[in-house]
Amino acid sequence: MTITSATPTARKRPTRTRTKQVSSLPAIVVSKLPPIDIDLLPGTESLVCPDCKTWCPITGHGGRNPKLVPHHTERAGTAEPRRCIGSNRRVKCDLTITQWRGLLADAITDASSRQATVVLPKAFSPQTDRTLRARAERTSARRIADWNAVLPHVADTDKNRQAVPAGDSPQESPAVPLDTLHPRRPER
Repeated sequence: MTITSATPTARKRPTRTRTKQVSSLPAIVVSKLPPIDIDLLPGTESLVCPDCKTWCPITGHGGRNPKLVPHHTERAGTAEPRRCIGSNRRVKCDLTITQWRGLLADAITDASSRQATVVLPKAFSPQTDRTLRARAERTSARRIADWNAVLPHVADTDKNRQAVPAGDSPQESPAVPLDTLHPRRPER
C-alpha cells in the first residue's frame, strides 16, 4: 500500500443557482441599468443592487434562472447584519457582452466630453475692490518709500519694548526669587 501526499483538488462545479428561493420583487432588467453599474465579463458577472447600492454577483448567469446572490445591506462583519430585500432577485440579462461594451464605451466618451463649469469670481464689496486696486497699483519704489516713512516709529517702538522699569518687581506683589529652589521631602 502506497501513501501519496498529493493535496486533494475540488472538482469543477457547474455555475447554477443553489437555492430555490426567489424574491417577490420584479426582475432587474440589465438593459435599463446604467452601463457603469454592470459587469458582464465572463466569470465576474455582477451588478449594483438597486436596493442597497452594493456590487453583488449574479449567480446562474448562463442558466435559465439568473439572480442576485443573497447579501447584506451593511459591510461584512458589522453587528446585527440585515439581509437586503434585493437578495435572490431575478435578473433579466437582455444584453450581450458586445452590446454592454458598446454602451460602456459610449458612456465613458460622453462623460469625458463634458466640460467643467466656469468658476465665477467672488463678488467683492466696493471697499474690498478699492483696496485690491490700490495694492495692484503700488510699485516696489512706492512700497520702499512707505516703509521708510514708518521706519522711525518702528525703531522707537522696539526701543520702548526693550526698556526695563526701575526696581525689581511691582509694588503690590512679592519679590521674585532669583535662586533656584530645590524642594525637599519632609522626613518621617
